[in-house]
Amino acid sequence: MELEYRNQKSESRTDEEENLLWHEYHSSRDRIIRDRLVHQYAPLVKYVAGKVIANLPPSVEYDDLVGYGVFGLFDAIEKFDPEKHVKFKTYAVTRIRGAMYDHLREIDWVPRSVRQKAKEIEQAIMLLESKLGRPASDSEIAACLGLTEDEFSKLMSKIASTAVLSLSDVWNSGTDGEHGSLGESIESPAAMNPDANMEKEEIRRVVIQCIKELPEKEKKVLVLYYYENLTLREIGQILEVTESRISQLHTKAILRLKGKLTSYRKGLF
Repeated sequence: MELEYRNQKSESRTDEEENLLWHEYHSSRDRIIRDRLVHQYAPLVKYVAGKVIANLPPSVEYDDLVGYGVFGLFDAIEKFDPEKHVKFKTYAVTRIRGAMYDHLREIDWVPRSVRQKAKEIEQAIMLLESKLGRPASDSEIAACLGLTEDEFSKLMSKIASTAVLSLSDVWNSGTDGEHGSLGESIESPAAMNPDANMEKEEIRRVVIQCIKELPEKEKKVLVLYYYENLTLREIGQILEVTESRISQLHTKAILRLKGKLTSYRKGLF
């Protein structure tokens, strides 16, 4: 009992010290403090790289992902706001993973035909769900595309095994080529004006609402992958389905979100 109490006190003291460090860096932007933070959280980059590469082909280099993940870590450190009362690790994982995905999109190893098919599925989902007012089933999406359910399942497997999709893809503001993500929608930059702040809050509300409207299994996959930081294999064990099935559910969830947000954006802007 006494040992447990000591451990709790030690943990609390560590949290306090970390909070003080973040507040000091937030106000001073001292390079020495920044370097200390980079060193402290460097293992997080390797952890995220290990998760991301598990679902990619052998042609993608682990060291390349780590290198680009470091850029994401720097970005997270610069933009993290300790006043938000969110743990830095939770915030940083999204930034690090996003930097890795940006690199993968730059090298563009996904065949154009696969990208086109993913776009067709996204548009079919968008049209169906606007018409039905509820999540479209696999059979309905397949029929809209002129495919059998078996053909649609095989197509989803192909897209899921080659496409790089993440929550950072789901929102494009549609203005001046700017892109945003769920993580960015909850940021609070010091210089943000009231209009921009209102728009960010609206985007955040819409994204959260869209996630709530997803079919239950797809919602669980997103929560477990992005917020619990589990691998697709671990999620498959929890939901008692294969890893490839989880990959399909993840891809469908992202395409469904993109379709919903595209519909919303057309009405908003």
